[in-house]
Amino acid sequence: MGKVYDALKRAEEQRARRVQDATSASAAAPPMFEPTRAAGAEPRAARSRRLLSRLTRMARKPAPTETASQLNKRRITLLQPESFVAEQFRTLRARLDSLSSTRPVRTLAVTSALPGDGKTLAAIGLAVVNSMQPGRRVVLVDCDLRKPTVGASLGLRVDAGLAELLEGTASLEDAVMRVENSQLDVLPVRAIPANPSELLASENMRKLLEALANRYDRVILDVPPTLGLPDAKTMSELCDGVIFVVRADVTPEPEIASALDVLDRRRVLGLVMNGSDPISSHYESMR
Repeated sequence: MGKVYDALKRAEEQRARRVQDATSASAAAPPMFEPTRAAGAEPRAARSRRLLSRLTRMARKPAPTETASQLNKRRITLLQPESFVAEQFRTLRARLDSLSSTRPVRTLAVTSALPGDGKTLAAIGLAVVNSMQPGRRVVLVDCDLRKPTVGASLGLRVDAGLAELLEGTASLEDAVMRVENSQLDVLPVRAIPANPSELLASENMRKLLEALANRYDRVILDVPPTLGLPDAKTMSELCDGVIFVVRADVTPEPEIASALDVLDRRRVLGLVMNGSDPISSHYESMR
């Protein structure tokens, strides 16, 4: 776990320096009131209520229509396979392959603490570079049954998806699609079910993962954010490990710690630091 915490500490220090620089000009001004509590000392219960309220609002908010630029950013490893971003995902792939010599690393859940941290970009990027290896069979599964984005990001026309498969109205052959000009298979989402958490926790989901693990060398799942929903915890327990995504200078450290507690730190195999300076970017993995 040391590498993960070093990375999070560096991100937090970087964010703190930027905040300090932005506020230094007004620091000499006399305060309008005397605070009754030290900064950062918000009671845990109050912080939990604030976070739950925020997540509830985000869950109820309709997903905005995304621009072509936003969609293309998620498939950068397909559009620019020799880019710096693609090379970093290759590094993560190599470290996961190294781990596979000592433990199973066939099914991987990719998640984050909060929406907007870049979990779908990471899931697509990792799936694409894995599928580039000759002879390796890879499938990417969109497990976000509330706000799915994998299909749209990869330009897929979806006729049947995960919900139909779990509900028994479609077969695996009907739902799995091949991304054009690649060796990557995708199981996207078409219909938004009324009971997403129950479907993901169902026996059908467990059997589906077993079937995919028997058919593919690596199964990568794009899982909903961890905080505020049970889905990430449910899916992480069905997989061999978790890849956790953090957005540099954005994801609050308390939320990162809370999400890692929910997931069980021992199941986290790697960390993706999204949105950091390319010079200092690193995708850490743990043993």
